[in-house]
Amino acid sequence: MKLFFSTGTCALAPHIVMAELNMVYELEAVNLKDKTCASGDFYKINMKGSVPALKMENGEILTEGAIISQYLVDQKNEGTLLPKFGTNDRFRALEWMNFISTDIHKNFSPLFSAERSYASLETQNEVKNVYKKILTDKFNFIAEKLGQNDYLMGNQFTIADAYMFTCLAWTKYVGLDLNNWSNLTSYMKRVSERPAVMRAMKEQGMIK
Repeated sequence: MKLFFSTGTCALAPHIVMAELNMVYELEAVNLKDKTCASGDFYKINMKGSVPALKMENGEILTEGAIISQYLVDQKNEGTLLPKFGTNDRFRALEWMNFISTDIHKNFSPLFSAERSYASLETQNEVKNVYKKILTDKFNFIAEKLGQNDYLMGNQFTIADAYMFTCLAWTKYVGLDLNNWSNLTSYMKRVSERPAVMRAMKEQGMIK
């Protein structure tokens, strides 16, 4: 399998999943500005022009990070990174995945795109403040649900943690301070120290 990625994007989440599962995989970096990669025009690989994109064993391209992570874990699922099919815990993990996708990931996007979307500096700041408030409320929810647990599902690291870690890491780029939530900072440190997470980040050039 081959994962098309761009450093520091949401593609880090399925990358972590592959590393956690100790899969054999290839990586190909994508320049999101001009939509090119070593294979050429990235639009010919993924017409959405976004990462991640996974070239599966059968040669087909699968897109959308949350779905890629689910696909990957089901290729080698022992009920750890995603609880087994039919269990309540599986639906709880997928509930987290959907929440992260719709309530966390998407609310970061305007913070990165405000300068491109609005000419007025005043408007840019207004938009950023709105979404920072939204995310602050979401972080309050996450911190309450996490409590003193090691991971979102309790003591077991899952694909939801790979996704949550990826999104929360963006706070340092948009002026949000996770130090306001002590259990979230501990959570981020705990996840960052996992060997598979360090491997994925090194392979993307995020750490040495």
